[in-house]
Amino acid sequence: MNNLDYGIIGNCQSAALISKYGSLDWCCLPNFDSYSVFAKILDEEKGGSFEILVSDDYKVSQKYINKTNILVTEFNNGTDAFEFIDFMPRYKNDDGTFYAPSDIVRYVKLLSGEPKFRIKYDPKLEYAMGKTDNELKTDFIKSITNEEKYDTLYLYSDLDLEAVLHGREITLEDNAYFLISYHEKILKQSLERCYLKLQRTRVYWMNWSENTTSYKLYNQEILRSALVLKLLSYEKSGAVLAAATTSLPETIGEVRNWDYRFCWIRDASMVIKVISDLGHKRLAQRFLQFIIDIIPDKDEKIQIMYGINGERKLTEKTLDHLSGYKGSTPVRIGNAAYHQKQNDIYGILMNVIYQQFVKFDCDLDNSESLWTISKSIVHIVNVNWEKPDKGIWEFRTEERHFTFSKLLCWVAVDRAIKIAELINKTDNIDKWTKLRDRIYNDIYENAWNEEVQAYTQSYGSPDLDASTLLMESYGFIEANDPRFINTVRATEKELCNDGLMYRYKNKDDFGLPSSSFTICSFWFINSLYKIGEQEKAKKLFDQLLSYSNHLGLFSEDIDFKTKRLLGNFPQAYSHLALIETAVNFSGGVTKEEKIMETIL
Repeated sequence: MNNLDYGIIGNCQSAALISKYGSLDWCCLPNFDSYSVFAKILDEEKGGSFEILVSDDYKVSQKYINKTNILVTEFNNGTDAFEFIDFMPRYKNDDGTFYAPSDIVRYVKLLSGEPKFRIKYDPKLEYAMGKTDNELKTDFIKSITNEEKYDTLYLYSDLDLEAVLHGREITLEDNAYFLISYHEKILKQSLERCYLKLQRTRVYWMNWSENTTSYKLYNQEILRSALVLKLLSYEKSGAVLAAATTSLPETIGEVRNWDYRFCWIRDASMVIKVISDLGHKRLAQRFLQFIIDIIPDKDEKIQIMYGINGERKLTEKTLDHLSGYKGSTPVRIGNAAYHQKQNDIYGILMNVIYQQFVKFDCDLDNSESLWTISKSIVHIVNVNWEKPDKGIWEFRTEERHFTFSKLLCWVAVDRAIKIAELINKTDNIDKWTKLRDRIYNDIYENAWNEEVQAYTQSYGSPDLDASTLLMESYGFIEANDPRFINTVRATEKELCNDGLMYRYKNKDDFGLPSSSFTICSFWFINSLYKIGEQEKAKKLFDQLLSYSNHLGLFSEDIDFKTKRLLGNFPQAYSHLALIETAVNFSGGVTKEEKIMETIL
């Protein structure tokens, strides 16, 4: 068992995780970063869940409705069968706005016989910090707590609410519904209303999938990953989350447990680049607007991460009353990494802005804002590129001259020059070209370790780092350059373990890393492909895909020995890298282009 055998549902306002047995074990309402209302994933006893309990003769299976984020869990004992169809409503209103309430619909579909089940409805509001009381009302069950802030949750159903609340056996005689809502409903809820929401949500996701570029290879995997990335985007602000969870540990029983329900500029920018490559212009534009809104005019204080509504202060604290995922404490909310200085974010952001100028027509106002940000970023890079920082892996102690940070400073200036040429603003080009060359030469001379015969993690260090594998994809070096080929080989020798990659092997603030960082394995496979080892790369890629959970979802990490998924889930980083790698295997050729090739 993967132990992260969960499906995710959501509506770009919040998300929920549902186990392969149909148990709703994680959800924060009304938004992604709100207090949890179900958190069994972080404490099996106290966290709270909404479970479907059946006798042992039922087989349980789970799948997504094709091309959607609607999850179906089937219970079948051969005679009696039923489905729980889980989704969070999302669809377009007639006026062009989106209907995406803080609701979860659990549509119960009778398939055959007279199935019997019990419900364990046990919400625990506010991270289960205090007591949650359930009150039976005429039309709904109201859950209420008053621990830190007054909070409520409502459950509507056309089944016997008293039987639901007390866990008594229910015989399903027809289709039924449950609707969990953060807000009390004004309109009367009904099965018909829920069915309509299901169909409209299904159409929304199918249309979104239809508008996603399709590729000749690995198209199902690409589309599922794209649907996950869409779920991790926050409609209201345009922010993109790193993951939907907090404190799922990188290694069971250790303390590398972080809250990922925030927008890292790096992760989000990489997601946006991939998603815009798949044809989703609106998502890219919403994120760029988020960037324009959070970056102070002509000011250099860009944080590495923000809250999903642009919050700057993400104070980290621990929830000591929760036992943690599989006993892994502490459970953290907030993230102290927002204080850190990471110079790579400038290049990653500039790369996205450059893509925007190349691919999409920017309106004048937007273009002018982005050009101001671009000039501002070059100024910041000029002031900071020679200084050490915390690096992509967010070391919490010493700062160093990390190769990846220097590389991305080079990318920032390189892309700014390309934008200047595109929009015919050539005044700064000479000055910027000299800066770009200085950074290039600095990396060429100081990041290369003659003894190791590779580009290493930081200047003067013998340690290898998977992030150097990106030097080719950012255009710093050609794939056939002996230095790049040697770096790939040395990194494989040092960091690869049975096809899975360490980020690095040197000690960090918490000791030696002991699990594989999923994105790094994709980077490695990509770099193998680029240096001409396509057959080996494809074999490793297929092997890596087999480590996903039963729904094709990936978390942040994979255990080297057991191949079990670890870390926050589902992880945007892992899915964006999956898409990039799969697209490379298709040679960037879409299904339509392949068909045209065949015809012609």
